[in-house]
Amino acid sequence: MEAHRHEIISGELVVFFEDECHLLWGDLCGYVWGKTNERIEIPITNERSKQTYYGAVNIHTQQCLIQASEAGNSDGTIAFLKYLLSQYPNSRIALIWDGTTYHRLQEVKEYLGSVNRGLDESNWKITCLRFAPNDPRQNPIEDIWLQAKRFIREYYHLCQSFNVVKFLFEFVTHHQTFDFPKLFTYGCFSQLI
Repeated sequence: MEAHRHEIISGELVVFFEDECHLLWGDLCGYVWGKTNERIEIPITNERSKQTYYGAVNIHTQQCLIQASEAGNSDGTIAFLKYLLSQYPNSRIALIWDGTTYHRLQEVKEYLGSVNRGLDESNWKITCLRFAPNDPRQNPIEDIWLQAKRFIREYYHLCQSFNVVKFLFEFVTHHQTFDFPKLFTYGCFSQLI
């Protein structure tokens, strides 16, 4: 990334860490304090309610962008790639993500091929790079998902429906700026901000 410092700072190249989060209505269940001999229950009306979010955090600005999706699959992945392009139409995007199966499906490869068709590799609109396998600790956006879920657990008493859960999750993550140490461990940006 050091070689691309100027492009990243100028916005010509936007580098994102990407991941998906699967929010479940049951995620509300957390720890609460109560009397030792008294069982505390938090009512859950439908534990099957779930929402998948695609998210990406910008390495330079630390801003997080999220988009809801029906599921983590090739359609959701392509929709999120289109969303990122719409947010940065005049920039090239480098996306650092894990090697989940649906990131590598033919439909995603074909979409990336169509977006980058006719361009030299150094000018691709979207370049995808993979983290080393089986280590989610490498990805800074995991800390954002964790913070958002902690926030929901802290304010569970406000969550009378799964729509409120989703609202709180989106409120805490979307277009927010984050300052996790893991964000600053990748090359030239460890000293930038």
